[in-house]
Amino acid sequence: MNLVFLALGSNLGDSRTLLRDARDRLTSLAESPIASASLYETIPVNCPPGSPSFLNTVVSFSSKKTPSEILAHTQAVESELGRAKLSDRNLNAPRPIDLDLIFVGNQVIQTPDLTLPHPRFHERRFVLHPLRDLAPGLVPPTHANPIAILLEICESQEPPPIFVSETW
Repeated sequence: MNLVFLALGSNLGDSRTLLRDARDRLTSLAESPIASASLYETIPVNCPPGSPSFLNTVVSFSSKKTPSEILAHTQAVESELGRAKLSDRNLNAPRPIDLDLIFVGNQVIQTPDLTLPHPRFHERRFVLHPLRDLAPGLVPPTHANPIAILLEICESQEPPPIFVSETW
């Protein structure tokens, strides 16, 4: 059993509802209740001019599924909720839903389809803020510092996320 952390984001449509729907569709992966971080609003980074702000959060749960099974499930959820197929999308374009696998236990994986931990999680305040809500003391397998310290030393030029709601 592994503790899984997923980052969720949305900046098209009813983002709050899309995030809830995505979280609900993850329950089939979970062997424990899904824990949800607070919801944050963030300015789009490296997106086309005029892109709407994102709502971002992180969820965690225990799972017996493999990282590949979790990835396949999250990609199916993205598709079900209206995200374009990977081959058809601009990675920086606005999107109804974005699910990024951040950690699966202490697993370190690098394949053409999956890198764990997520290769840029520590550079993204919009991931680190909600991740700190759930696991401030978690030390990722590829880092020496816990999440709370990684947030403090994050050198990202993006503005800090704006707290929206503790529950969503």
